[in-house]
Amino acid sequence: MSLKLSLLSHSKFKGVDILLTSPWPKDVWNYGNPPTEANLKSCSALVASAAVSLKPRYHFSALQGENYERLPYRNHAVLQESAQHVSRFIALAGVGNPDKKKYIYAFTIVPMRAMDAAELVKQPLDVTENPYRKPEKDGKKSQAARATEEEEEPAQQFFFDLSKQQGKKRHSDGRGGQAKQPKKHPQPTGPCWFCLASPEVEKHLVVSIGEHCYVALAKGGLTSDHVLILPIGHYQAIVDLSSDVVEECEKYKASLRKFYRSKGKRYVMFERNYRSQHLQLQVVPLPLTCCTTEDIKESFIVQGQEQNLELLEIPQHTDIKQIVQPGTPYFYVELDSGEKLFHRIKKNFPLQFGREVLASEAILNIPTRADWKACKLSQEEEESQAKSFRREFEPFDFSLQD
Repeated sequence: MSLKLSLLSHSKFKGVDILLTSPWPKDVWNYGNPPTEANLKSCSALVASAAVSLKPRYHFSALQGENYERLPYRNHAVLQESAQHVSRFIALAGVGNPDKKKYIYAFTIVPMRAMDAAELVKQPLDVTENPYRKPEKDGKKSQAARATEEEEEPAQQFFFDLSKQQGKKRHSDGRGGQAKQPKKHPQPTGPCWFCLASPEVEKHLVVSIGEHCYVALAKGGLTSDHVLILPIGHYQAIVDLSSDVVEECEKYKASLRKFYRSKGKRYVMFERNYRSQHLQLQVVPLPLTCCTTEDIKESFIVQGQEQNLELLEIPQHTDIKQIVQPGTPYFYVELDSGEKLFHRIKKNFPLQFGREVLASEAILNIPTRADWKACKLSQEEEESQAKSFRREFEPFDFSLQD
């Protein structure tokens, strides 16, 4: 308490760079990736209270003897408070523990007093809500918050037009127009690179728009026709999708399957529901001559084993919602034959695993393209690729059919 009072008494206090505590803070896992082995009953409400007030950029604890790295969380209420820096909670195991759990965390940090204000408050893509803040009741929202939401309402009904054909499907903004109002899509609580109405979306990569989903070229794609299927609304994973979004997603899969087959290719689709805030179904085409579906499955399983990841084959007609609950991290692979592989993520997971497998010598043999950052193109090149893909995909695009 004395630490909090001494720091908070300064009018320019923004937070601390590093906070070290023995107990874990209570509820630190809320809204984020849950720990798998820790004794959650022994976590401290006092430490949680200190974390709320001190806003540490890095908060380390070790009492549980477990390694756990929570997704970063924000320290402000979106649209209600000025943007602030994010906090990261890292728990480490005991030094030299017999299970070889991680007990060292290496990082570099520039003190916040020496940082540019805009750089300090940048929000990473995988940021979550503050785990210690209780959500406000709808009836208790401030007048300012309600006014802000009313001002933001038009964004919920905003769609991009890619062509005259797709333009005929778009709705007006509802202010005097005759068109039927579109169904509202879930909205993000902060910046999102993939919500279609978000200013962060790179619109020049979008190649098709339906009612609930859209397709865009992957930035830094493995191939020039590597695309993403994304929900227009803010959904984090397949298991969170409503039935109408799932139905349209399946239509896009069928359209892409026909399109790639016309070019002598099959596709591999994968999803990583880990350290991501918006669902991205990665769809990567592979030449039919490069490998069989058995080769692809074997590559995922074998390369997974090499990294201590167990990928299990699940029945083709089994819905993923039947085997995993919303909020559970997982990695999922689906072949255009309908065959599926699944891995439940318990601890750390290599973020580029799906690309690494497909780029390996066993499949595409382009290992230098495993990291998307090494494959980035200029905006002019991206626009050219998107235009070419849109033109070739048009005969197969169900969203353009009457």
